[in-house]
Amino acid sequence: MTSPVRVLIVDDHPMVAEGIQAILESYDEIEVVGTLGNGKDAVEQSAALSPDVILMDLNMPGLGGLSATEILLEKSPDTRILILSMHDSPEYISTALSHGAMGYVLKDVPTDEIKLAIDTVMKGEQYLCTGAAGSLKPKDGETRESLTGREQTILLELAQGKSNKDVAQALEISVRTVETHRKNIKRKLGISSTAGLTRYALEHGMLQGTGVGL
Repeated sequence: MTSPVRVLIVDDHPMVAEGIQAILESYDEIEVVGTLGNGKDAVEQSAALSPDVILMDLNMPGLGGLSATEILLEKSPDTRILILSMHDSPEYISTALSHGAMGYVLKDVPTDEIKLAIDTVMKGEQYLCTGAAGSLKPKDGETRESLTGREQTILLELAQGKSNKDVAQALEISVRTVETHRKNIKRKLGISSTAGLTRYALEHGMLQGTGVGL
């Protein structure tokens, strides 16, 4: 008999987490190993809970879903992370995927779609729910080069006003590496100033929960 898929739910709204848990526990082939309220707890407890799939909310207090996703995948590359969000903008979705998430599901999808998303990523395939897939279709003439997961992380750090040295220490890389990433980020986004990077991050929802505002 095949072992059940171990699922961890990370969402700061208890009613949402409990609702999803109740849905998933109705399937014999799924075992919910825990529900956590923020990314920090997910990072700290994931090794002990050993989930196959993590359903991850984006906007949470403290460590948000994007940062948690990147840290979790550095520690455990085989974990499948599905972003569960109410945001259907292309920026949110592409940013989540660039951070290593294998799928993106809107919170208002039918019950059976969450199960389908879990089944899909367990096969090693990417899953985008209908609303998310539709919003990702490129606009005419849109060819801007996307940022890598590491560039997204560095952009987030820089947008919070940190210096190259601060970012290098936080990510345990050299200042020269940060400078190289910074140049590439500015080139890809067509932005020349740090203030411009901060505004871009704010406009694309990357700084929610960090305390940084316009």
